[in-house]
Amino acid sequence: MSLLRVVVDGEPMPPEEGLAFWKRFSVWMDEHPGDLAGFAKSEGLASVHPEMHAGAPVLVASRDAPQRPYDTAPKRKR
Repeated sequence: MSLLRVVVDGEPMPPEEGLAFWKRFSVWMDEHPGDLAGFAKSEGLASVHPEMHAGAPVLVASRDAPQRPYDTAPKRKR
């Protein structure tokens, strides 16, 4: 099983916090399909974007970067 990671403004979130963040994200998206901006705001963030890094899911969050529309998660080699 791959580790569910969260990166906020380029800094990795500790694993336990990241897992809790992912759980809140999953609940939010089940209740509010596609509402990334609403989830980001609920967490005190400007944006949250799902990505794939080296084949593993990562939530990339920012306090400043604007929210992009919900789309297919970009794939990155890192």
